[in-house]
Amino acid sequence: MRMWLILGLLAWHLSLVPAASADDQIQILEERVKKLEQRLKEQDHREQEGLPLGVERPEMMKPPGSSAEPGLGPLPEVGRDQRTPQASPLSFGTTGSGRLIYAKPFVSSPKAIVGGYMDFFYTMTQKGPVTPQGSINNGAVGNPGLGQLSNSFDQQRFVPFIYADISEHLKMAAEVEFEHGIRETSEHELEVGVEFATLDYLIHERINFRGGIILLPVGKFNLLHDSPLNDLGPRPLMSTFVIPTTMSETGAGFYGTFYPGRTSKLDYELYLTTGSNGYEADGAPLITELAGLSGTRQRASSASDGLSNHNGKTVVGRLAYSPMLGIEIAGSGYHGSYGPQGDQKLSIMAVDWTLQRGPFELIGEAAWTYAQGNSKLLDGTPNIDPVTGRLAPQRSAGYYIQGNYHFMPPLFTNFSKKHFGEGSIFTAVVRYDRVNTNLDHPGGLGDLETLTMGLNFRPLEDAVFRLAYQFNMRATNAYTRMPIAGDNALILSMATYF
Repeated sequence: MRMWLILGLLAWHLSLVPAASADDQIQILEERVKKLEQRLKEQDHREQEGLPLGVERPEMMKPPGSSAEPGLGPLPEVGRDQRTPQASPLSFGTTGSGRLIYAKPFVSSPKAIVGGYMDFFYTMTQKGPVTPQGSINNGAVGNPGLGQLSNSFDQQRFVPFIYADISEHLKMAAEVEFEHGIRETSEHELEVGVEFATLDYLIHERINFRGGIILLPVGKFNLLHDSPLNDLGPRPLMSTFVIPTTMSETGAGFYGTFYPGRTSKLDYELYLTTGSNGYEADGAPLITELAGLSGTRQRASSASDGLSNHNGKTVVGRLAYSPMLGIEIAGSGYHGSYGPQGDQKLSIMAVDWTLQRGPFELIGEAAWTYAQGNSKLLDGTPNIDPVTGRLAPQRSAGYYIQGNYHFMPPLFTNFSKKHFGEGSIFTAVVRYDRVNTNLDHPGGLGDLETLTMGLNFRPLEDAVFRLAYQFNMRATNAYTRMPIAGDNALILSMATYF
């Protein structure tokens, strides 16, 4: 049926073609065939989803002049023009002396995009030592021999991103993170790791397969933590100690989107992963009052095999509902083994919300964790925290609430449209953070409270210059391992995508 339709349309178009050379007519016909095939493909796709041709979903509609939001719409098809019905076969019998290093399919048919982001911090505190996170040293275990810096510059992150359009249905994406890049080795605090590396097979908008090193959908900040994306430089306390960003694990699963109503949308992700590691290779516990869950991430694991110290697996997922554009409420969960015996379970529950109306945004997240059996060592004896002298924590919780107001004073635009023109914006920000890494002992070293106020300027959406001031009502000096009251910090930072 489709072939007859194409032939009929071609015959009609041919009747309209003026007399020309045979080569010109062939070129014109080839271009029209491509356009007709593209229109038929779009029509088939929309018929499968029950949408008429040319009609956009209400939640996809954007104001005139606005660009598409990242994550919505089709992925870029970088290699579409290079694709052939049948790829050239790969062979170990390839010959060519020194040219063998170029015997790669992507050399002749490039299909990848390379980008990324970077950021830079200057932090100055009154009492507590500075951390690489661009805030005072809330809870991270320090080394007293290194001294206590009251101000510091730091190239916090340099993160190359690679996206590959392998075929119409097969996509690859990966990020490699370099933290504190001025350092040389891991012994000197340089952190290098693959943040995520996934291979997606796109089946349908409602169900797609993903496998690899997966950025876990536990809360929303863990998924959207890029420094240029955030309006404040320092990350929320909850995203450091309760859901330790960046939290990624090897595994596989599915994700997709449903449209239950005319303007509503339902997104889901569900994966089976390796799980976290709650113990050092020598059996020392990693969930502590000072560090929370930050040491249990698979990427920070010191387990001898470098992957997992148990044979159990973890189930993790997130379900997000958006009744209309600008509103989203989501719940997520994580449950699986974290100890070498496989019978100790770590559970995380989280909710997050995003409310947008005009220039105002209200975002936030709350999470609760339960590390079953962390109050005991592997031999069954009490797990006494060497710093606090109390039983190691089993339960922790935290939340943050953040308000953003986007604006551009006409005075600035009138002064210089070159620097304050279309696409540039100011944002005023206020965020309240509260965490407790040991709910059984309130007021301990992991009982933290911070109010952060900030102002940032974006010359364009992809880059930001930020000023923030932190009021740390409850904090911990990890060098002296004593609580700090009333410490404040000034944080200047900048970040950009590239």
